[in-house]
Amino acid sequence: MACGLIAIAPAMAQQKSYKEIMNETSRDFFTTEEARRAGDMLLEYQRVTGGWPKNMDMTRHHTDSELAQVRKDKARRDDSTTDNGATNTQMRYLAHLYSATDDTKYRDSFRKAVEYLLSGQYDNGGWPQFWPEKSGYRVHITYNDNAMANTLNLFDEIMAGRYPFSGDITDSALREKLAVSYRKGIDCILATQIVIDGEPTVWCQQHDRKTLRPAKARAYELPSFCSSESAVLVDILMRQPNPDERIKRAVHGAMKWFDEHKLTGVRLVRTGKKGKPGHDTRLVSDPNAHPIWARFYDLEEGRPYVCDRDGVPKRRLEEIGHERRNGYSWYNNRPAALYARYAKWAARHDPERKVAVSLDKKL
Repeated sequence: MACGLIAIAPAMAQQKSYKEIMNETSRDFFTTEEARRAGDMLLEYQRVTGGWPKNMDMTRHHTDSELAQVRKDKARRDDSTTDNGATNTQMRYLAHLYSATDDTKYRDSFRKAVEYLLSGQYDNGGWPQFWPEKSGYRVHITYNDNAMANTLNLFDEIMAGRYPFSGDITDSALREKLAVSYRKGIDCILATQIVIDGEPTVWCQQHDRKTLRPAKARAYELPSFCSSESAVLVDILMRQPNPDERIKRAVHGAMKWFDEHKLTGVRLVRTGKKGKPGHDTRLVSDPNAHPIWARFYDLEEGRPYVCDRDGVPKRRLEEIGHERRNGYSWYNNRPAALYARYAKWAARHDPERKVAVSLDKKL
């Protein structure tokens, strides 16, 4: 060994977190042994259903007993999900890895996951949060945390054959299945849009799989108009190449709703460090603040609200307990990203009905 150099064991050399590994896109990384080791662990965690569970560090180094438990859990049918990015994230990683290695075990795992996603779609085009075994609010059509949107966006990329979904990672028959599924998903988005007095507005985080009406999930997630997930759905609709009349009405209606319900003159402030004294979240006055949106608006009056685990909606953030006040995303600015795009979209596809919207002031 040359003087001054220190040999580093492979286990110590790994510096990337699980999230960093899963979000890798560098082609050079996927040619490394570490990339393959992480990919092989994803294969271990893949359930017999074809999907993956959520919120697990799957790429860390496991002991023999831990690996034995992972292999035992492979038969579980109750924790496969698209919640919190699960399944979609692993599929993207495996697609990158197959593109770099041509190892068919990664392609086979990817295709099995595609079939898993296809199997979970309801006849109406929606997806639940968990399947094949599901219960409680998990059966609802789930837009929360962009679970269904992530699946549709993944399908769109696969069908387009964009890297890393180029080559033979799929075949024409599978891509045709995805195309049919994707169209059904768009139909579901349109069918679940909340309509008030004949006017399309936005969506709830969950919709009943049978009635398609807004549905309750956890105690603090009541049937509501929901801004963040709705913005992502509008983004999907605006990316449709030849929007029909239904899509045009849906986009115009949602943008009108966003503009009428933006909050101006207020700013979200977070103080202190999580878990430490002084940590808190407040909504303060600020005449120069950019517009934001509440996560939830009630269905009766369209007014913003927050909610604690008791399920009682409150109008002010300080009216709910510290745990929920600081442990949930109650406000966001996601709809703001749509404004410039909507102006171009409307000018191209439906200028006569373009809605006057502005981030500067209420019109």
